[in-house]
Amino acid sequence: MPASPLRTLPAMLAVAVALAAGGCALPITHPGAPLDIPATWDEAAANERAAGSIDAEWWRQFGSAELDALVERALAGSPDLAVATERVLQAEIAARSARASLFPTVDLRLDTSTTGSRDSDGSSNSRGSQASLGINYEIDVWGSNIARYEGSRHSLAATRYDYEATRLSLVAGVVNAYTQILSQRARLDIARENLAIAERLFRIVEARYRNGAASALDLSRQRGTVLAQRDAILPLEVTERQLLRALAILVGSTPVGFDIAGRNLDPLAIPDVTPFVPAELLVRRPDLAAAEAQLAAADANITVARAALFPLKLSLSASGGLSSGEFGLLNLSNPVSSGTLAISLLQSIFDGGRLRGAVETSESQRRQVLENYRKAVLTALKEVDDAAANAERSQQQEASQLAIRAEYERALRLSELRYREGSDDLSSLLDAQRSLFSVQDSIVQQRLSRLNAAVDLYKVLGGGWIMPPSPTGTTEG
Repeated sequence: MPASPLRTLPAMLAVAVALAAGGCALPITHPGAPLDIPATWDEAAANERAAGSIDAEWWRQFGSAELDALVERALAGSPDLAVATERVLQAEIAARSARASLFPTVDLRLDTSTTGSRDSDGSSNSRGSQASLGINYEIDVWGSNIARYEGSRHSLAATRYDYEATRLSLVAGVVNAYTQILSQRARLDIARENLAIAERLFRIVEARYRNGAASALDLSRQRGTVLAQRDAILPLEVTERQLLRALAILVGSTPVGFDIAGRNLDPLAIPDVTPFVPAELLVRRPDLAAAEAQLAAADANITVARAALFPLKLSLSASGGLSSGEFGLLNLSNPVSSGTLAISLLQSIFDGGRLRGAVETSESQRRQVLENYRKAVLTALKEVDDAAANAERSQQQEASQLAIRAEYERALRLSELRYREGSDDLSSLLDAQRSLFSVQDSIVQQRLSRLNAAVDLYKVLGGGWIMPPSPTGTTEG
């Protein structure tokens, strides 16, 4: 005699519970080498002044009121920062929505109706009103709702840290764009000054040619130098206008008609940035903090996926209502009350491995996030060493270029004097011109490199940002 379905149901449930419990034992493995933070930097220049601090408004260290105003405009009107702000708002909404799953839902329903019918015996009308209140609550037996909420909080924290990273990149971009414009204008001034020198020497060669002391070849060569200097000015002017338009977009202004007052790099101070020890990068850089928060969110996702493997989902629901044959909700005559209390249990018997696959996917995603975090830390360590090296060596190179310029200026004066006296030919004079023109342009670019190195060092050190004590920075609403 075959067993009845009622008798076999407990056995089926026991098997399902055993299978589900066995599926919960999936381990989490983390491949890859361990993350070791060095005690010191590779660059001696960074280690000499380790354990410093950075002003949160670091851009003011360059000593430019115009630059300060541009940064404030960018922070107030940048489209990129506005987009990052909206992402934070969306993450806050998602966190509040996830938090709502921890509480019961309450629904109020009000119905009133009238129905008419007509037959051979005449017409009839029926009226009715009903008011009901329902409460539903899913008991978080395995903590999946709490884990989902914690994951959303960590995702919110990551979004906020991403906002800070965007803000830091924006400020660094404004400072770099501003200094590039000043550098371009300084190069333009040098090119125009060199054109004036070439034209003055051309007049000397032309006078000697008229007096028979210089050849037509000398005159043609110096004329070519003048034309080359004029031609070099045009691309510099085009680049200057392009840089101005790029800065306008960064600060959220219309590119047409945008301009700045600064003319060269000389008024800008070059701050001496003090690095701190490598281990502090983990709490000083918002991009690393965002990667760490994403790792915590991935852990929460694993908890949610594993909770789905556990047996039984328990839900409670309660409802009560009033109904009446009268039309109109405000006048329930002779109401009939009703109430319902229900407990529901849900257990997946067979899903073809879907739930187990979800767990394995979450674990794989967590390992991926972990490796991304490890790579971000390693990259950050490299960036600080590179920026410290650039800051130190660009300062040394600028000093060397200044010494070279002094010698080339002296050589040009002597070469011009000897050419006037007829002691040297034009080739020596042309060589002296080219050498001076080149080193003057190199000095401007080298000073720009020093400024960029200081900005990069501020940026890779986090720009004075410090991770807030709470996991999400502030309390969600």
